[in-house]
Amino acid sequence: MTTYTEEWVTARARSAYAHGQASFTVRPERTALLVIDMQDEFVRPGWSPYWVPAATRMAPRLRTLVEQCRAISVPVVWTVFDDTHLGLDRPYALQHLPHAGTGWRRPGPAGVWEPMGRRSDEVLIRKPSYGAFYDTPLDTILRNLGRDTVVVTGTLTNYCCGTTARQAYERGYRVVFGSDVTATDDQSRQEPELAVLRKGFALVLSADEIAQRLTA
Repeated sequence: MTTYTEEWVTARARSAYAHGQASFTVRPERTALLVIDMQDEFVRPGWSPYWVPAATRMAPRLRTLVEQCRAISVPVVWTVFDDTHLGLDRPYALQHLPHAGTGWRRPGPAGVWEPMGRRSDEVLIRKPSYGAFYDTPLDTILRNLGRDTVVVTGTLTNYCCGTTARQAYERGYRVVFGSDVTATDDQSRQEPELAVLRKGFALVLSADEIAQRLTA
């Protein structure tokens, strides 16, 4: 009987966190691009206390990926984190957490940051919490589109994007996660989140790698 040492199991875990790669094929006819919460309050410089400067910097790269997906008929689905149903559909505990503690309020309905170029013929989902599958029609939309693979991009990496990736995984989707087309409010948190997703939930790729897989 084999005995696994602490050193062996630790080295195996570290390797998977740093270098692990899911083995599924990314097929464009089965894939949808999810653009998570690239909205004014997170991406428009200086507009709200929730601004994510790294998201603004990576936005042109993500816009390029959006255009590449459109060119090969990969549907683009957008989300915004919004005030829906008088806030009664939002997890109650959020009001007690530091993430919600600025007192700032949206002046109106949330919208995708205009430079991202969302088109009117692309789905926009208004979600009440971090994950894009929570209390939204996203799962139904993807299944009606015949898609079983999602590419997760946007902001924040370790909140809405990471939660969406986990929810997609739990629903049986193949998940691709964009390493350089996601961003968070403290970039020292970026790689730790990518490491967890890489080991247990998603195929983590750069935008260039995603485009190459979709067009191979």
